[in-house]
Amino acid sequence: MGLEEKLPEGIITTQLETLVNWSRENSTWPLLFGLACCAIEMIATGSARHDISRYGSELFRASPRQADLMIVSGRVSNKMAPVIKRLYDQMSEPKWVIAMGICASAGGPFNNYAIIQGVDKIIPVDVYVPGCPPRPESLLYALDMLRKKQAKDTFRTYANLNAPPAPVTPDDIESLAALRQPQLA
Repeated sequence: MGLEEKLPEGIITTQLETLVNWSRENSTWPLLFGLACCAIEMIATGSARHDISRYGSELFRASPRQADLMIVSGRVSNKMAPVIKRLYDQMSEPKWVIAMGICASAGGPFNNYAIIQGVDKIIPVDVYVPGCPPRPESLLYALDMLRKKQAKDTFRTYANLNAPPAPVTPDDIESLAALRQPQLA
């Protein structure tokens, strides 16, 4: 990136981090991604009664390249797991995930071969929302918890995310004789 590598840690970076974190907290754009009955509750948070727009999240994005929050609401089948992983990989950094409902968090009552027992087996989850199905107020509370996490974010977290690997020196390469010896553990 540029700024976090040029400036040392100090008051300028801290103030800029505060500004960036404030903008991330107040404009989190979720990905439109509902899998089962929890999706109805997720959609209900966009209604006037619950008003998700107070978080700057009223516009659910249909493209992962425009979203920075994935709300996985509902059970995740084995067929849907690669799709979720692909969508997560297509989202730009920084990105966050909320597992909404017991099915997304731990598989729910579906303990069988077809359902993944928690979306955290595929992608990292930041906030878990309990319930079957969880109320819209629970999702709003999860967004509050995510905002607290976003407020503590630093540039150092993302500084080396896309950094190229360090060059290999001759000292780093193991000799062929060392590779042929059995590993002692």
